[in-house]
Amino acid sequence: MAGLDRDTPSPESITLHGASRVLEVGFSDGKTFRIPFELMRIYSPSAEVQGHGPGQEVLQTGKREVGVVALEPVGNYAVQPTFSDGHDTGIFSWDYLYLLGAKEPELWAEYNARLQAAGVGRDDPMPEKAASGCSSH
Repeated sequence: MAGLDRDTPSPESITLHGASRVLEVGFSDGKTFRIPFELMRIYSPSAEVQGHGPGQEVLQTGKREVGVVALEPVGNYAVQPTFSDGHDTGIFSWDYLYLLGAKEPELWAEYNARLQAAGVGRDDPMPEKAASGCSSH
């Protein structure tokens, strides 16, 4: 999901809006997306969030106020944000950012359904780290 798709429009502008907590990305097809940091954080493409296979995803909670404290380029295909909660292992390719922007309403609906199914709230703190078999940085 985080690989580079050659048909995805390329980014022409990227702006971090710290006060409103959104990443604004303008693409070559004329579309501009304002992707909330919270959405980026809960759908981070990192193994810490996505797990190592289907069904191993880790539901993220308590991320409504998360910020992005740094945004580093990764080659010519992605950016790697450092979030204010310390998460910094997700590499967001241009196609993944495009997907987050284009599918934002569906992703929020999916997230809310996952919260409800787990019996937790969006603002609940993350549980203490359990042994996940995944090494973190």
